[in-house]
Amino acid sequence: MGSVHSADGTVISYRSVGSGPGLLIVPGTLAMAADFDGLAAALAGRFSVHTIERRGRGASGPQGDEYSAEVETADIEAVRAATGARFAFGHSFGAFLTLEAALGGSAFERMALYEPGVSIDGSVPMDWAPECRRQLEAGEPAEAFLTFIRGINPETSGKAPRPLLRLIIPLAIKKPERLQKYALLAGSIREHAEAARRDNDFPKYARLDAPVLLMAGKGVKNTGAGRSAVRLKDVLVGSELVLYPKLDHFGPEKDPATIAAAVSAFCLDRSA
Repeated sequence: MGSVHSADGTVISYRSVGSGPGLLIVPGTLAMAADFDGLAAALAGRFSVHTIERRGRGASGPQGDEYSAEVETADIEAVRAATGARFAFGHSFGAFLTLEAALGGSAFERMALYEPGVSIDGSVPMDWAPECRRQLEAGEPAEAFLTFIRGINPETSGKAPRPLLRLIIPLAIKKPERLQKYALLAGSIREHAEAARRDNDFPKYARLDAPVLLMAGKGVKNTGAGRSAVRLKDVLVGSELVLYPKLDHFGPEKDPATIAAAVSAFCLDRSA
């Protein structure tokens, strides 16, 4: 474990493992650094891997009253500067933050992004947020979580009847993981709002000159994050897009070996 102070004084912790050139992992919403221990371990043979514990989680400080994507990109830069990380891997909202950090000046030589949570044509909807917030305030986190998963993916989980999801979720997600997601849900609303308020400003990423590996799972056609990876391919000059039809949005956590192999090959490409 290590920690740094971000630009606003907030303590940001990170988990380190391995040896070699530095690689920073930026988890997505509802995730903690430990959720990416499998990916970090799979990369540790070739990299010094540093997984940031994003603010509002674990030993890191709170999101704060002045929360914004900008304060999170300052967190990323603080950890990058402290560790000397040359490469970055971002998942979902973490991939969006990685792009924002690079645009703000974080000097990553290469970035690998799995289903970036970049809002394109309303792909990060927020109409679910008021009801989700109300349910959290009423002490109904399980119902709030159902509202979230139905609202954020209207073409997939959004089509499932709520009573059916009440039966499926406890079977599909173990209790410790559910409790973690419930605890992070209020902060997740603020995070999604940050991505949503930048809807369709993604052409700005064309200014980036660092090579980018874009990755997407089987939801490439019917989820916002999957489609965003495809759209970003046309904007990010010289980027690569790799599809994993057997993986879902949580591919980096469920199949870390496959994702680590792709990230390693891309970041250590000697022909570039």
